[in-house]
Amino acid sequence: MRRRLLLGVAAGAVGTIALDVASYLDMVVRARPASSTPAEVVGALAERAGVELAADGRQSERAGNRRSGLGALFGYGVGLGIGAAYGLLRPRLPGLPLPAAAVGLGLAAMAASDVPATALGVTDPRSWGAVGWASDLLPHLAYGLAAATAYEALADRAGPSHGST
Repeated sequence: MRRRLLLGVAAGAVGTIALDVASYLDMVVRARPASSTPAEVVGALAERAGVELAADGRQSERAGNRRSGLGALFGYGVGLGIGAAYGLLRPRLPGLPLPAAAVGLGLAAMAASDVPATALGVTDPRSWGAVGWASDLLPHLAYGLAAATAYEALADRAGPSHGST
């Protein structure tokens, strides 16, 4: 079980890099700014928890920098966590085709990011439009494809015992 978990975390890391690359390519192609949603989610969570992100208690540059950094770290946590869950579940899904695994992983990562943001009132997917949905869906599908492919490659390399520890 530990080996499957670690394979999943490694696959999640590969997927997270793919998501970041796809997002940065989108920023280059469309000349769009980085998303502020992760930082806004952190800000909403901190506010609800009564946690001050700056010693002076104001919306300072330091608080903004912390929101930005924590937002990125939460994203990595989601990517690694979805990968870990996949590593534990994958042996229970024999015969699952790679494309199905990739789409499932991508949608799971997208939900793990978008559901909290929506629940906190940071975003409303109903207002996104086709371009907004595509700019969210495509990087998450890149995550899923990279994570599923990496897991299969790592599990094949680990040999048949990858599902038994």
